[in-house]
Amino acid sequence: MGYRAPLQDMLFVLDQLAEIGRLQRFADYADADLSGPGVEAILAEAARVAERAWAPTNRDGDLIGARLEDGRVQTPPSFREAFGVMRDGGWMGTTLPASVGGLGLPECLGTAVMEMWNSANMALSLNPMLNIGAAYTILSHGTPAQIETFVSRMIPGEWTGTMNLTEPGAGSDLSLVKTMAVPEGDHYRIKGQKIFITWGEHELADNIVHLVLARTPDAPAGTKGISLFIVPKFLVNADGSLGERNDVHCVSIEHKMGIHGSPTCVMSYGDNGGAVGYLLGELHGGMANMFTMMNEARLKVGLQGLACAEGAAQQAQAYAHERAQGRDLRTGKGPVAIVNHPDVQRMLMIQRALTEAMRAVSYVEAAQLDIAHHDDDAAQRARAQRRCDLMIPVIKGWMTELGQEVASLGMQVYGGMGYIEETGAAQWLRDVRISAIYEGTNGIQAQDLVFRKLARDGGQSLLELLAAIEQTERETAAALPEQTRALTQARQDLQASAQHLLTSAGAGRLTAVAAGAFDFMMQLGYVSGAWQMLRACAALAGRDDDFARRKRSVAAFYLQRILPRAAQHGAVLAGQDADWDHVFAPG
Repeated sequence: MGYRAPLQDMLFVLDQLAEIGRLQRFADYADADLSGPGVEAILAEAARVAERAWAPTNRDGDLIGARLEDGRVQTPPSFREAFGVMRDGGWMGTTLPASVGGLGLPECLGTAVMEMWNSANMALSLNPMLNIGAAYTILSHGTPAQIETFVSRMIPGEWTGTMNLTEPGAGSDLSLVKTMAVPEGDHYRIKGQKIFITWGEHELADNIVHLVLARTPDAPAGTKGISLFIVPKFLVNADGSLGERNDVHCVSIEHKMGIHGSPTCVMSYGDNGGAVGYLLGELHGGMANMFTMMNEARLKVGLQGLACAEGAAQQAQAYAHERAQGRDLRTGKGPVAIVNHPDVQRMLMIQRALTEAMRAVSYVEAAQLDIAHHDDDAAQRARAQRRCDLMIPVIKGWMTELGQEVASLGMQVYGGMGYIEETGAAQWLRDVRISAIYEGTNGIQAQDLVFRKLARDGGQSLLELLAAIEQTERETAAALPEQTRALTQARQDLQASAQHLLTSAGAGRLTAVAAGAFDFMMQLGYVSGAWQMLRACAALAGRDDDFARRKRSVAAFYLQRILPRAAQHGAVLAGQDADWDHVFAPG
């Protein structure tokens, strides 16, 4: 079975939960067709590309992978054609403004499109994901000349973009960056080495625009001395044509557990005098400017957890209908398709419940990003931005943790055949595993959530979120009393966990706060998922079609069988002992 985009659920979430139609009031979307038929048409075309052009290349990416030959990176031949279909369809600039050649789609609609790309081929989708982020960063911080020179070629996919942060001695701690940028006239000479650079070298585009963190010779120590530079693979002539090759080269690619089709490169800058780079934004403002791209990437990485979960769940369910084994407990007849066995149904229900909850949370929070960027009301923009700041680490961390769980369950449904590479079940788990690691490990996301986003305003942004959840509870209490009570208890527990962390932080028990941060991130994720599942049930009131019945059953399963996990995380957080140093003492 090949990938099939879950269009009905996508449309339901966008319309009923993300309320995409409300975005039409913003001036930036005034000319967009955000009606039901308009959104459906966009998703249908994106699904056609994902299912027919991209999904068939996913196996090639895994088996053939990327190769470095004579300094050139070659990806599977099928990638070039698939990439061309996306480029020719204008999809390389989905959420970038129409004023600069992008499609100008709302972020929540672009999130649905990006989910399809990742489900169809996660390795290949990293290319347009990074390209959009790099182009958006240049749009946000670049000069008009830089926007004209680079973004105008990145949006149509003629050129692609990357982000270059990590070095051999500077991973999560970027204050240790050693790459140097020496001023020379109107540009800088960049010297240093970057590692783990996704799509740092490839043959799919004519040029590659690297965004590189480096420090100038007189820069202060730490992150305050880091600047951001545009370093193209090929220099650009005054007339916009490509000039000579810049002094930047891929010296090796990593041999990875998954996403084999995505070249993860070691990039060397300045082996022959220094690569030409152009300052992007303010001198020594590199970290703040790069966070424009990093936050974009963290949202999209969280989406990879959802996308791989959807692919793994689809494949597992199809296999469960095909595989005959054992007897039916009700009739005693056999062999029967394993989808009839209660434990297999349990696993399939967990897959479906987690996947649908992730989709709802990610689309709804992406709509908050649209409000933060486009609402005419400054107070609404600020409120939405606070919500996004709070939820970005949750989307990245919680969703990638669940993506691994769903992919692992997919292998379990297959039984022994899931451990055999030829079935393809293992690829979902191997591919999604990196999502919990890159763009800041999930532990770092949790620390960001607690120490920055929660503590920054004394929990005010969380209280705003909890107030919105409580409003839903008031609206659903009469029609859905049992489900509402479950969410109410979970919300109250979450508030108690937040207060516990804030009190501990205020008392200087920072180690205990750090040790509990992951549990709080997961607790907030599960409660957010329950909120959206309850909203889905309310939106389906009065409907009795197949979709509505299935959706209600999945939502009920989540609220009954998944939401209790939130209480467990809260209990662990409240009663933990973080004095573990003696366990890891030498000897």
